[in-house]
Amino acid sequence: MNKITFGVAASLLVAVMQLSAQTSKQITIKNSTKMSATDHYTFPLSDQVTRQKVSFKNRYGITLSGDLYLPKNTTHIKLPALAISGPFGAVKEQSSGLYANQMAVRGFIAIAFDPAYTGESSGEPRNVTSPDISTEDFSAAVDFLGLQENVDRNKIGIIGICGFGGFALNATIVDKRVKAVATTSMYDISRVNAKGYYDKITPEERTKTLEQMSQQRWTDAEDGSPAYPATHLPDQLKGDEPQFVKDYFDYYKTPRGYHERSLNSTKGWTITNALSFANMPLLTYIKEIAPRPMLLIAGENAHSRYMSEDIYKAAAEPKELMIIPAAVHVDLYDKVDIIPFDKLETFFTTHLK
Repeated sequence: MNKITFGVAASLLVAVMQLSAQTSKQITIKNSTKMSATDHYTFPLSDQVTRQKVSFKNRYGITLSGDLYLPKNTTHIKLPALAISGPFGAVKEQSSGLYANQMAVRGFIAIAFDPAYTGESSGEPRNVTSPDISTEDFSAAVDFLGLQENVDRNKIGIIGICGFGGFALNATIVDKRVKAVATTSMYDISRVNAKGYYDKITPEERTKTLEQMSQQRWTDAEDGSPAYPATHLPDQLKGDEPQFVKDYFDYYKTPRGYHERSLNSTKGWTITNALSFANMPLLTYIKEIAPRPMLLIAGENAHSRYMSEDIYKAAAEPKELMIIPAAVHVDLYDKVDIIPFDKLETFFTTHLK
């Protein structure tokens, strides 16, 4: 894979678009960005599940918006529960809600939530985050679940998707109430923003990008609001982009996964968002998840696979790495015939006890 700077990776998809050369070939999905966000979910709700909107505050006083998924006919039974979020730049009406719906069918109470500063959650300015706040959001969701009368607060786990896989692991390290954690298509956002994909950026490239973002702060301060990239995922591709960019496009910019509150479907993170991650590494204390179990799931052909493999090597037992044959990164966002929900059910049923 070509080298990219962490500043390029800062908005993840913006950056990789800059790797592409100009060609005349065009790929477009008509009207993909015209759907209404009102009550729009990218997946059907199971008839075995109820969904209700909820809200709760994190430790910093930011109100988070979530959807609580409940198995039907279980109101008088204390059940195990799961907090679910991700991917990085997505909203609860996308992948995390799909996961919560599927896990509720399997007997878990599950909350899918919008992280701070995104979706329907509060926080200003919009579309910005930090390693600490994104980690805290998971613990705040655990707070909420543990206050529900029908939740067994001794049986709470976390599922993190994509970038929120890294935050899920980070939250589990410090929050000992979490009894088990699973990730799919895990991204270590701090690592990729600080070092680029496969840790390929040079010190000179890092310095240059930090200088650019530092100068951008003057502009933002003068304007009184943060700037956003001129290009995130466009409404059309030129055709010569890296395959994983095409995969992202196929999810975020088509009816398959488009949502107008999703950063990755629209304008992306602020230009200076990566500053929060440049020198604040996640997962330094990954061994401290033990003796609680972790399950890392990645696609065989995912560009992010190496991140799950590296965390698996660094973590202490009990741990498990599951590679899904032929799957790419975004297959684990929404393809219910590929996502190993039976494995997730077994994992949490076994360990939330």
